[in-house]
Amino acid sequence: MVDRERAERAVKELIAAMGEDAEREGLKDTPERVARMLEELTSGYGESAEEHLAKTFAESGSGLVAERDIEFSSTCEHHLMPFFGRVHIAYVPDGRVAGLSKLARVVEVYARRLQLQERMNAQIADAIFDFLAPKGVAVVVEAVHTCMTARGVKKAGASTVSYAVRGDIDPSALALLLSYTGERK
Repeated sequence: MVDRERAERAVKELIAAMGEDAEREGLKDTPERVARMLEELTSGYGESAEEHLAKTFAESGSGLVAERDIEFSSTCEHHLMPFFGRVHIAYVPDGRVAGLSKLARVVEVYARRLQLQERMNAQIADAIFDFLAPKGVAVVVEAVHTCMTARGVKKAGASTVSYAVRGDIDPSALALLLSYTGERK
């Protein structure tokens, strides 16, 4: 939970540190807006993946379940800049399946935090493996980091792909997920 008053004071001070007048028309409400934005961008701290994966359905099939193109946006903890992209998830059920929206909700739990792509990738895979208890799970995250496109090396169009595998997952399932990267709807 964001301490709104403290965040507003900090933003006001940051504006002043940049040599701007925090009381001028275009900036006077900015501290409040930024504090509200921070609450929204970090709302995942108030949720747990377990609550979204608690309700499952019995399923005797042993086939692969894949959900692709789960869009997300997150905030890089290094520069407090956005990174965004898509998550692709495949798992092999072990008698139980989750509702399809639940996988997207798990992604949101971890995306709505100060984050690193690699950590978020591992957290999603761990949560699905631990709470849904499939035979195996693979998660691929493909993201564009604005800290690379708008500053520093300024490489617009560069994307980062990471993946995490837990349990017994057929290598072809990972190959399938990786084949989704770079595709555009």
